[in-house]
Amino acid sequence: MAEKRSGCPINMTVELLGDRWSLLVIRDVMFTDRHTFAELHAGSQEGIATNILSDRLKRLVAAGVLRRTSVPGSRNRVRYDLTERGVDLVPVLTAIGRWGARHLDVDDALCQVVQDLHAGGPDAQERVQQHLRERDLTPA
Repeated sequence: MAEKRSGCPINMTVELLGDRWSLLVIRDVMFTDRHTFAELHAGSQEGIATNILSDRLKRLVAAGVLRRTSVPGSRNRVRYDLTERGVDLVPVLTAIGRWGARHLDVDDALCQVVQDLHAGGPDAQERVQQHLRERDLTPA
């Protein structure tokens, strides 16, 4: 991460995650179970360019939000999984999505996960976090 402008936690978080694409990459790994570069690129509803995706994956790995591992049996294929830092973003993404659902003209079908997580409260978010820990943090 580049040199910080201040020690303010909001500032530092925005510097890391506040660009147009980082949270969308995390969203796709987290909620759509896409883990390879090809899956993330092909599944991007927003049409992320390959150079931007590559840059964001490198930044998120360097920041400890994602982990990059080689796919067994493949020379060039890698997988991106959430780290504990990434799993801790579930409530953040839920809050951002909930705000968007309340205040913006969004697709109702795409709001369902956020609405369910919000309605279920902290227990629902913790269940999702536990699922992500088992999926991404537990060695295969």
